[in-house]
Amino acid sequence: MNRLTDAKAAARSARFKRTDWMLIGMMILPLVLCVVLKVLFKPDSGGKIDISGAMIYFQIDSFPLQPLVISEAQVNSWGVMISLLGLCLYLTHGLTERAATKRQLIAEWIVEKCQGLVDANMGSRYGGFEYLVAAVMGLSAASSLSCLIGLFAPTGDINVTAGWAVLVFILVTREKLAGGFLNYMKGFTEPVLLFTPMNFISEFSLPVSMAFRHYGNVMSGAVISTLIGAALRSLSGMLLGFLPFPLLQVGLPAVFSIYFDVFSGLMQAFIFAMLTMLNIAGAFPAEAWEKRQKKKQARLARKAMANT
Repeated sequence: MNRLTDAKAAARSARFKRTDWMLIGMMILPLVLCVVLKVLFKPDSGGKIDISGAMIYFQIDSFPLQPLVISEAQVNSWGVMISLLGLCLYLTHGLTERAATKRQLIAEWIVEKCQGLVDANMGSRYGGFEYLVAAVMGLSAASSLSCLIGLFAPTGDINVTAGWAVLVFILVTREKLAGGFLNYMKGFTEPVLLFTPMNFISEFSLPVSMAFRHYGNVMSGAVISTLIGAALRSLSGMLLGFLPFPLLQVGLPAVFSIYFDVFSGLMQAFIFAMLTMLNIAGAFPAEAWEKRQKKKQARLARKAMANT
């Protein structure tokens, strides 16, 4: 019996380890494939500065409305999402009631921090939004940091950040409509009817401002880093041309990358998540929500009394 039990335990342990390695591969392989695609398809720039944006792999001309373009930003975005999915599955693999592994402690810490962030900025009635906030921050930060392994950062493409902003706009509009369609339309006439055109512009400028803010900060950092690297290479050629390699390009670009790529990327991810939370929470203020809940409870109470 003991031998049989030990054999089953060994088989479970082997399956657990195989699953772990599969999830680790799921985290690494998509990014490796994105790097391979870039190496295979990127044309030789001949030493020139290249800040043309995302490279287009191919396009489908027969697609309805307009050609469907498959660019480097889209492919890298999917690679980052698959890698993050693998990371989430790895951190939550083998969960127990009481945390017994470091990965479970990390997963619980991430959830607790995001939950605290949501409670502090949105209120307790938005329980469950911590998963959205964690997804927004994780995807944005990982997309921006992907440039550190030589990939084009998906957040440096306006199409990617515009898609995120449209999703946030849909969530904000959904929260506003929770107060009733008439109240939603009435909001465009406040504080006076004369402000209606401006309120409409303000309403639909939300996704535009969020998309361009995120895209602009990330893309500007990438452009500045590229220009600094090119300037250091030229300066090294003028001052230290006798060396077989550009000495000034060694180390210094990495120092600037700490700010323009790492710090700025993480900061923009946090700002985008904060704007998401504040806009959703401000769409239907807590006072109006509580008032609506009281009216709903009173109506249910009257209906219950009438039935009795």
